[in-house]
Amino acid sequence: MIRPKILLLCLTFFSAFQSSVAASAAEWRERSVYQVMTDRFARPDGSITSPCSTNDRVYCGGSWRGLIDKLSYISGMGFTAIWISPIVEQIGGNTGEGEAYHGYWSKNIYALNPKFGTEQDLKDLIAAVHALKMYIMVDVVVNHYANQGEKIVYSDFVPFNDSRYFHPKCDIDWGNQTSIEICWMGNGYLSLPDLNTEDQTVVDTLERYMASLVINYKIDGLRLDASRNIRKPFWTKLCLAAGVYCQGEVWVRDPEIICPYQEYMDGLHNYPIKEAATSAFTSSAGNMSDLVSLASQMQSRCRDITLFGTFMENHDNPRLGSFTTDIARLKNLAALNILADGVPVVYYGQEQALTGSNDPANREALWLTGFATTNNLVPTFTSLNRFRNRVVRTSPPFLTTLAKYTLLSSSVITVRKGKVVLVLTNSGNGVVTNMVVDGFSRDLDLVEVLSCSESRADGTGRLPVVLKGEPMALYPKSLLVGSGICGL
Repeated sequence: MIRPKILLLCLTFFSAFQSSVAASAAEWRERSVYQVMTDRFARPDGSITSPCSTNDRVYCGGSWRGLIDKLSYISGMGFTAIWISPIVEQIGGNTGEGEAYHGYWSKNIYALNPKFGTEQDLKDLIAAVHALKMYIMVDVVVNHYANQGEKIVYSDFVPFNDSRYFHPKCDIDWGNQTSIEICWMGNGYLSLPDLNTEDQTVVDTLERYMASLVINYKIDGLRLDASRNIRKPFWTKLCLAAGVYCQGEVWVRDPEIICPYQEYMDGLHNYPIKEAATSAFTSSAGNMSDLVSLASQMQSRCRDITLFGTFMENHDNPRLGSFTTDIARLKNLAALNILADGVPVVYYGQEQALTGSNDPANREALWLTGFATTNNLVPTFTSLNRFRNRVVRTSPPFLTTLAKYTLLSSSVITVRKGKVVLVLTNSGNGVVTNMVVDGFSRDLDLVEVLSCSESRADGTGRLPVVLKGEPMALYPKSLLVGSGICGL
């Protein structure tokens, strides 16, 4: 049973103070998010040589204190928010699937993961993030707990320490939504007992817990793990109790499945665009037309695509570098990542062009890169974020203006969002492509913000461009005066 004393200790008087720390969906729309896997980002001892074999699936020593020491690396690239791994206590030991270094195998939601640091370390991290005027997003797992082996020891779970708080065990049929919501993930090595989120006691407890979590740690936003595995209406009340922006995970490509979830939370990870963009840009044979079509579908079928998280990599999918090491193609994906519709989300190491494929290979220790800022994509993300932050400050309609995708050829598209015009290609580094982009004001002076080259549209608003495999981000020169961008 749930122990009242334990629950009481974990709850706070939150309702009167909730608005003082809450970050709204509209405020998150302005942000650019850097996703951190806490165990793999930075060590508290500052080491850049400590080994970390992804195949071992064990803790490598990254921590909240290590993250504090490297916040300047993130803010230096212009990111204005970070998303960190789940913070709660995990099951211990090395299971047949490794250790719980990632944070998705909860044991006690009322305690913190000591592998990541102390409560003071976490509070210091969040205070340091806020001092840089950045937001903090915390990954939360409310769908399941974790248990090693077939025998489920419910008494180990806090606060849900009885089988009556969980669905009866069954294997998920991924073609059946009811089965997805009530059955269990996991395998013979590691079971993931599925919380009964139809049970009112479970629901009430989780709502109080989430409100307390947000207030106690001054959290600005939540990432909702496994959102599709819980009935939709549950999320409405949970997010209301939290009082902050909620971005959910529904891992599907189909707009007809993912879009309805936005009726119950602020936004979702934009998996359809991620998958279409990966297919389109990692090869010269990529289907650019499919990306253009899918972008239109997402805009028309989702309530507000500008509140979705736009991403190209995460901890569950192969890194882009496992598909292509062509730096020009990776730059095109970076430009789409930062300047298309939605809240940009960049997975740690994407800026280093890491090449890990499927989990666990895509969870490398970033410190082994030495946090290099040259000969990688760090300059690209820095320029893109600096530009986006400028546009957000000076032209706020950019955030809610839907991008228009246009197919210029089998290898070139334009993405026009307000006065920002992206010209993107999958042709590859050094491949010369001559195109004409129209739709500008007559005789408009333009700056390409990644190369700082200047050009002028002709009297009919047409601009000839020469692509060499890299992306172009065009913007009126007059709107950059005083920004410092490209020396203006």
